[in-house]
Amino acid sequence: MRTLDLRGEQLTLAQLRRVVPRAAGEDTAIAEQRVREVLQNVQSDGLSALREYAELFDGVSQEHPRVPEEALASALAELDPHIRQALEESIARARRVAEAQRPQDVPVQLARGAEVTLRWQAMRRVGLYVPGGLAVYPSSVVMNVVPALAAGVGSIALASPPQKAFGGLPHPTILAAAALLGVNEVYAIGGAQAIAAFAYGIEDELEPVDLITGPGNVYVATAKRLVKGLVGIDSEAGPTEIAILADHSAEAAFVAADLISQAEHDPAAAAVLVTPSVELTEQVQRELLAQLATTKHADRVQQGLGGGQSAVLLVDDLAQGLDVVNAYAAEHLEVITENAAEVAAQVHSAGAIFIGASSPVSLGDYCAGSNHVLPTSGTAAFSSGLGVQTFLRGIQVIDYDRAALAQLAEHIVALSRAEDLPAHGDAVSIRFKPSSTEA
Repeated sequence: MRTLDLRGEQLTLAQLRRVVPRAAGEDTAIAEQRVREVLQNVQSDGLSALREYAELFDGVSQEHPRVPEEALASALAELDPHIRQALEESIARARRVAEAQRPQDVPVQLARGAEVTLRWQAMRRVGLYVPGGLAVYPSSVVMNVVPALAAGVGSIALASPPQKAFGGLPHPTILAAAALLGVNEVYAIGGAQAIAAFAYGIEDELEPVDLITGPGNVYVATAKRLVKGLVGIDSEAGPTEIAILADHSAEAAFVAADLISQAEHDPAAAAVLVTPSVELTEQVQRELLAQLATTKHADRVQQGLGGGQSAVLLVDDLAQGLDVVNAYAAEHLEVITENAAEVAAQVHSAGAIFIGASSPVSLGDYCAGSNHVLPTSGTAAFSSGLGVQTFLRGIQVIDYDRAALAQLAEHIVALSRAEDLPAHGDAVSIRFKPSSTEA
């Protein structure tokens, strides 16, 4: 990993945002052109377009994309017992956290007969996307489905790419995880075409949804952006990233292992270490070399660690380190320092914060109870990870009686005139004029 020395620099937030390592932007214009074509074809041709794309992109001949329920049951029955136990533990912990996070309706009594309530309404129907590609992600099934269920979503559809090796169905571990959670509407559809199918629906095959969530490649992210407005989306997720704020007390082997753990996702994954310790920097670099020699996906990891999106940032002290990590706004931030909880309390921009040496990102990826679908590319400065709130809408309910409205009538009329919208005031005044029957 390259080293950037920020010691002695007094950088503003804007300057820090320019300095912190980021991946080179992908050619989104090309992706957008291709995705627009996919969206248009699926919208106009429906099932025939999905068949064409399954053959083109996945090498699969497909009559209908919906996964038979017996295939879901079979996948669950044949699931390795150890994986099933791990998924059940992950589900149980995620469910406890999600159910505790569901907000309550908030009624506010402003005066006698005057009440405003914020009512939380679950989404009617959602589409959850689980990627294929370099890895298998049953954990993403858990992270998407559990908060949707906790929110009270009534209808859940899940899509994952068809796999030639499994007879044109999604990976069996994905199917088993869906079955374990009681999701029986599963489709073997991948990429931008899955997003199109969710957004537009497929006649006699798939009812359109109101919200689409889940990570994916640049084509999936672009498709989500292009259908946003017709449906809701959670985010346009980019490659995964980890930042670690560490001092001299950190164990170099742990730091190196955690950087590698995220770099194995993707050659574009970002790994950033922020530290005031030159000694730790040198130790971590040695540990990276040693651990790279034994890790399974060494080529992929080496590309990620050696890319422009990854670096060690040397800082004067933890105060400057905090400025750096707050400017970076990492998807995952580990704080491995003395008094780590106190240091972590000063972080205001991160998707998730992992405190101390015993809270690695891998814990959050699988079994912490938190959600691993998190904002990337600095968007943690203004957005949140996936959670129960993603699947809810706040509806304001206003309930005033005649006497309560009368108390405000003059104020409403005055404000309507100030805005040169007198009919607004008239709509209130007319309610207090004698009717013809009363005259």
